[in-house]
Amino acid sequence: MDSLFKKYILLLLPAVVMLSCHSHEKKEAAEEKTAAPEGTPVTITTISTQPLTEYIDLNATATFLQKSYVKANVNGYIESVKTQPGKYVSSGQELFTLITKEAKTIHNSVNKLDPSFKFSGINVIKANADGYVTQLNHQTGDYVQDGEQLAIISDESSFAFLLNLPYELKAYMAKNSTVDLTLPDGTKLKGMVSATMPSVDPAAQTQGIVIKVPASYKIPENLIAKVRIIKTNKSGAISLPKAAVLTNDIQNSFWVMQIIDSNTAVKVPVKKGLETNDRVEITEPQFKEGDKILLTGNFGLPDTAKVKIQE
Repeated sequence: MDSLFKKYILLLLPAVVMLSCHSHEKKEAAEEKTAAPEGTPVTITTISTQPLTEYIDLNATATFLQKSYVKANVNGYIESVKTQPGKYVSSGQELFTLITKEAKTIHNSVNKLDPSFKFSGINVIKANADGYVTQLNHQTGDYVQDGEQLAIISDESSFAFLLNLPYELKAYMAKNSTVDLTLPDGTKLKGMVSATMPSVDPAAQTQGIVIKVPASYKIPENLIAKVRIIKTNKSGAISLPKAAVLTNDIQNSFWVMQIIDSNTAVKVPVKKGLETNDRVEITEPQFKEGDKILLTGNFGLPDTAKVKIQE
């Protein structure tokens, strides 16, 4: 009896082991199927036909190109100063009065001898240009010599922004007779290119470009503004968002991931044209409107990848 029972157990044991293994394999397969991803989550975009402008931003400095120098016309003493640094003055406005050294010594004596003579020895120095007093060299009571500088007036009519343009960009100025300027506080101005300096900085190899702005804006000297120089402009460029275009490490090959069915994306090499801050022109291949291109989730995908499109 025991022998028969042992034989029965020995016959049954392989079947139990096989059933257990099969059950374990099914369980693992089910777990793998449950864990298997449905695809990389992605978002999509489509091509757009719109104007594209490629530009470069450079710095320009506010400056007065001409200075008016106010000078003494006699040897003498300054009797009065009728201006101050930073004050706006008009051409012909009285700035200083000077009394000659001789007059300061003898004019009272002469007037006592002959009151009708009315000798004063006073000279009036006036502004010879409209502008701001940017330097004041003397005060009341100072002795000055003929021709000595008393003040500097920044000639208002000469105010401009001076752009130091790299010489290799000079060709672009032909299509930039007017430019957009942005001040540090966000104010935007239209400027007109009025002159090109006839020399180049020997070290930086930059050429001065004079940009005039409307006289109604009172802008302090040495303020730095951003000047936008247009390099190329296209009215109907086919483009994609920058994030949709991928490249290799040395940036000599470019591609996008295009959706070909409900959950498959493939790699499509492209050639770029114009490039702005947020868009890239695609010159090849010619995508059709409605073609779906991966916008996010595209980085690191293989040439053919399973994806899951998210809204």
